[in-house]
Amino acid sequence: MTGYFEYLHTIEFDEVQVTNVHFSTYLRWQSTCRDRLLRKVSPPEMRLRIDKAECEFFTLATVDDELSVRMRLEELTPTQLQFTFDYVRTSDACLVARGRQRVACVVGTEEVLVPPGVRAAALPYAETPVAG
Repeated sequence: MTGYFEYLHTIEFDEVQVTNVHFSTYLRWQSTCRDRLLRKVSPPEMRLRIDKAECEFFTLATVDDELSVRMRLEELTPTQLQFTFDYVRTSDACLVARGRQRVACVVGTEEVLVPPGVRAAALPYAETPVAG
């Protein structure tokens, strides 16, 4: 176990403005990483509502850089999950950016309990032990 869920992504031309990845793309990668972990275990009627998303940038990333988007579970409440993300360039292990995303489990417009399958999928990637 690596301690994080990993999504590998090679940056494409359409994700870059001038010489750097557009900031909004990092937020899209957060959702892609999260969905790759949780899609198969989430009930079909449930959606994840993003309540907060942020990203801090440390250096440039550009076309053909491969990034390892490393997601960890930071917090688990009865109805919400908060994840952290490290964006690491694989060629030199440089931390390019760091982000965070808080999501709520919802059905329709109502917040619901985190389903057991979602909880079980996320817990192995907890930064600190979380009561199961």
